[in-house]
Amino acid sequence: MKATTKALHSIPVDPLTGAISVPIYQTSTFVQEAPGQHKGFDYARTNNPTRQTLEEIVAQLENGSTGIAFGSGLAAIDAVLKLLKSGDEIIAVDDIYGGAFRLFTHVYEKFGIKVKYVDTSNAEKLFDEITPQTRLIWIETPTNPTLKISDIKTIASIAHASNCLLCVDNTFASPALQQPLSLGADLVVHSATKYLGGHSDLIAGVVVTREPELGAKIKFLQNASGAILSPFDSWLVIRGIETLHLRVKQHCINALEIARFLESHPAVRTVYYPGLASHPNHAIAAVQSQGYGGVVSFTLCRDEAKLAAQLVSSTRLFKLAESLGGVKSLICHPPSMTHASIPVEKRRSSGVADSLIRLSVGLEDYQDLIDDLGEALGLLAQERFELKKTA
Repeated sequence: MKATTKALHSIPVDPLTGAISVPIYQTSTFVQEAPGQHKGFDYARTNNPTRQTLEEIVAQLENGSTGIAFGSGLAAIDAVLKLLKSGDEIIAVDDIYGGAFRLFTHVYEKFGIKVKYVDTSNAEKLFDEITPQTRLIWIETPTNPTLKISDIKTIASIAHASNCLLCVDNTFASPALQQPLSLGADLVVHSATKYLGGHSDLIAGVVVTREPELGAKIKFLQNASGAILSPFDSWLVIRGIETLHLRVKQHCINALEIARFLESHPAVRTVYYPGLASHPNHAIAAVQSQGYGGVVSFTLCRDEAKLAAQLVSSTRLFKLAESLGGVKSLICHPPSMTHASIPVEKRRSSGVADSLIRLSVGLEDYQDLIDDLGEALGLLAQERFELKKTA
């Protein structure tokens, strides 16, 4: 069975009524037949039928055993970090989402959990960084925002040889393109706000584990901490998943056309998109994923934040906003928006230049999007922007 068909039919028909749409169980508690005797549900923080259906769907999409749905992507990340204890160590990808960096550095380091940042697109660098205290390797692939690609299978082997867990943030690829658990990862996290939801109308997160025992630990932590996803938002993510494969296919088509346009534009220095042959990790991406995603990043020939700010404020169809993965195209300047919490030198050393711009390419006609970017780049020329590549 093809992936699209499998995904659609993983969403069950309601056994009680035959409803083809999953019911929203908007309830806080469940009546019990006798003390401790119930139909599998006692209190909605612990479990809810709508949320449970979403968790089972996402686990199936990721080829995992257990899914756990959270109130945000950061809540999902937080639950994974709670597997650790004081004295443990994390090796994290250097080009990391700003919210994850903030959580790692400003929350968990003060509890005695050390974090080291490594360019995991070169897996061999891990050998120099792993210590007996390393318990978790954390990667995004593609990364946010420079779209580095890490070899999941190789890193999983390195992690397991060192008695470490490997967690992959699969938000940018989505299970429509990539299944890290099948490549050896232990955990996958998603900001379901992005491609799983797909319509910029909810905040949600998901953790999926390869082994049931690890899933039970995450589920315990969620119940103990209370960071659950509401029934209505669970239903919205389910509805988004119904069109996930179709949407992601078109996101990929549009993003590749825009990346090619930007790569040929004289005002653009570097384009970051794994679907381009010029991308340093293109070969790995071609092997471990079924497409290259809907995010494109690029830098300007003059690496100035003020020019990038001018550009992102000049587009008409690309709306200036944080987040990604929705049907409408978005544009942002990570150094002053999504990654502002990361110190300047740390950003620059991981490849986030001052002029870096990130596009979440939506489902509009790609020629209209190209025309929009072309007009905005033309406005910079009118402001004496040097439209010429420099050596």
